[in-house]
Amino acid sequence: MTKKTILFYFTALLLPFFALAQSATVTGVILNENNTPIEGVNIKANTSGTTTNRDGFYELKIENNTEVSINYSHVSHKKVAIKVNLKNGEVFEFNPVMKIDVEQISTVVISGKKRKDVEGVTTIAPAVIRKIPGAQAGVENILKTLPGVSGNNELSTQYNVRGGNFDENLVYVNGIEIYRPFLVRSGQQEGLSFVNSDMVQNVDFSAGGFQAKYGDKLSSVLDITYKKPVDFGVALDLSLLGGSLTLETASKDSKFTSITGVRYRDNSLLVDAKETETNYDPTFIDAQTYLTYKFTDKFELSFLGNASLNKYRYEPQTRQTNFGTLENPLALLVVYQGQERDSYQTLFGALQARYNLNDNVNLNLVASTYHTTEEEHFDILAQYRLGEVNSNIGDEDLGEVEFSEGIGSQLSHGRNDLDALITTIEHKGTATVEDNEIKWSVKYTNEDIRDRLIEWEVIDSAGFSVNPPGAGFNDEPYAPDEFPLTAFTNVQSRNNTQINRIQAYLQWSKRSTIGDADVWYNAGVRAHNWQVKNNGVSGDFQTVISPRAQFAIKPNWEKDMLFRVSGGLYFQPPFYRELRDANGDVQLNVKAQKSIHLVLGNDYSFKMWDRPFKLTTEAYYKKLSDVNPYTVENVRIRYAANNNAKAYAYGLDMRLNGEFVPGTESWFSFGYLKTEENINDRGYIARPTDQRLKFAALFQDYVPNLPNFKMYLNLVYNTGLPGGSPSYADPYDYQNRLPDYRRADIGFQFVLVDENKQFNSGWKKPFKSLSLGFEIFNVFNNQNSITNTWVRDVYSKRQYAIPNYLTPRVFNVRLTSRF
Repeated sequence: MTKKTILFYFTALLLPFFALAQSATVTGVILNENNTPIEGVNIKANTSGTTTNRDGFYELKIENNTEVSINYSHVSHKKVAIKVNLKNGEVFEFNPVMKIDVEQISTVVISGKKRKDVEGVTTIAPAVIRKIPGAQAGVENILKTLPGVSGNNELSTQYNVRGGNFDENLVYVNGIEIYRPFLVRSGQQEGLSFVNSDMVQNVDFSAGGFQAKYGDKLSSVLDITYKKPVDFGVALDLSLLGGSLTLETASKDSKFTSITGVRYRDNSLLVDAKETETNYDPTFIDAQTYLTYKFTDKFELSFLGNASLNKYRYEPQTRQTNFGTLENPLALLVVYQGQERDSYQTLFGALQARYNLNDNVNLNLVASTYHTTEEEHFDILAQYRLGEVNSNIGDEDLGEVEFSEGIGSQLSHGRNDLDALITTIEHKGTATVEDNEIKWSVKYTNEDIRDRLIEWEVIDSAGFSVNPPGAGFNDEPYAPDEFPLTAFTNVQSRNNTQINRIQAYLQWSKRSTIGDADVWYNAGVRAHNWQVKNNGVSGDFQTVISPRAQFAIKPNWEKDMLFRVSGGLYFQPPFYRELRDANGDVQLNVKAQKSIHLVLGNDYSFKMWDRPFKLTTEAYYKKLSDVNPYTVENVRIRYAANNNAKAYAYGLDMRLNGEFVPGTESWFSFGYLKTEENINDRGYIARPTDQRLKFAALFQDYVPNLPNFKMYLNLVYNTGLPGGSPSYADPYDYQNRLPDYRRADIGFQFVLVDENKQFNSGWKKPFKSLSLGFEIFNVFNNQNSITNTWVRDVYSKRQYAIPNYLTPRVFNVRLTSRF
């Protein structure tokens, strides 16, 4: 049979179907004002109708060559109506944005944002994230302005929540857990956060008492959803700190969507402004993509991928740090030799299949792989002298060191290499039965980690080697010591660790009423089983059960009030970092840290100046046991790998947000926290994360007579953290605190093009948005410190704490555009 014959029969077979296709099609995706898909929108034409699915997608067949009225309606949004007259077989794409109809809101469960309020989840608009200035602009930069969230290092994206450390925070992107690097020890090494702000569609954050569907951590959950584009778009962001390029595509039938982002980051502008003169050559690059394809209305496949390459070369040259008092000014002068070369390469891929069995049952299958190879190699010799500073005003040598009280040197060596492969497969499901929603999951994870840790440090003062920590002061030069010369610190280990985990959860929630009040119930339980194997030796199987519950009620009062209570028993089974002790050895049977959470919350929504505002208040208490003590140096956490402590944390968080300036969202935050731990029953002392007071403000404004000129202010004040003591010191002997952290970042932006200001001709025509900005980081040039360098003088037997300052005032320019 020839090709022509095959074509003839194939055409003849299809002709009857074409003859019957006397209709046209209207299709599209329906979004709300936050660019979130709206499920369950009723779409009705003259003789047909349909509804949108969970992704906001719809497809409607209508009569051809006839004017047809189509109405879009939803219980919590204003109606949309159009009239079309399409030819036979024509496909018309219509993507309306439905606005919330405030007059229809009579219960607490109307809109997506209201649902988050009920669950105690804070939702942040992606537009705010992309505009607010910061040395590490992005999602984490905004989180640090929320009550209960603190971060005292603008070079790092890590954050503490309500007395927890960096490792106690869960991060999800499209329901897939994300991991942070293992070996990073300072903020300037860190590079890019995994979350690409230009790809974000929705940001949800919970600071405690979260649901069973989230994993086993003690402090918080950050749940990120990436966009599913509805049309073609290009976004470009350039500044002196780097840039990003984002490409969005969607097929005509909206079955295939893609969003891809490439970012480059260079911290030289910030690091070069610090007091240590360096040759600093960082290269932080990553590429991410999120692809979706809808095979049918029931089956969809998506892929999330990430590849990052972070290279860090650091050659310190000199440093002078002035400290002390006006009466006794001192200075530390250091001359360096050597360098540090680090490399962090990460590959991540996740394939997710979604199948809607019917309107009430949704099934998911997720398979993901995370692979990181990290190298940290350094040899740095620091030769220092400690001296008195000339403080005579008017003297030509003002600020110069006139007399040296002590001299010495420090040689640091490191050859640290880590290769980690984490593979996960998970089944998730959701079923709706009348007003009841049931969620479940079963997840298997294999962690394979190969680690070589070689670090040593030699310190001498005036030519005499300094004893290791705990060995006491040298008596030289007055009396010779007889012990053999040893390094000040010396850690060497090799680990080949495998961890197998099985996790599962079952969760139920329901919306109902009690009298005239709307209520929401949620209850669930998680189970986690794991075993650790290191260098061929296996530990015990361990299992924990974590019950959790939430309840919310909205009384039918004249004042718009919502009350919440949540809590449960939370566990954190140890990850690799928590298994490795101070000597680098893996302890196989470290238990899961345990915490009892109790959170009481209230939302009060009101109007002021005829604009909406909301005051959110939460009081919380945590009782922790089987605590694994740790120390923090910059962003490096080192665990004791021993469950020999207990702890507690309690506090109060408040946030007032609303339209302080018409058409913009701003907020003011306040937090009080106290957290202490008791190690080996020696008594309670402050934990490394004991951030007592926190004030923050995120404020947006514009010039009334020139509304295209906008201002963004990011203001943070945190009281000092414990951490001013030597890292090797007994915390019961030293409870020094660092100075308070004060920082203000401000940005000015002139908008040339936006949704309200479009151009049909000229060079601005291709742009959907275009703006130029100028940013000032650390406006008031506050000297914030992250740690202290401790210098010992062998003659006077004194130790001096020299602060390691963070970044001073820095200027930046920025261009953002979208095509």
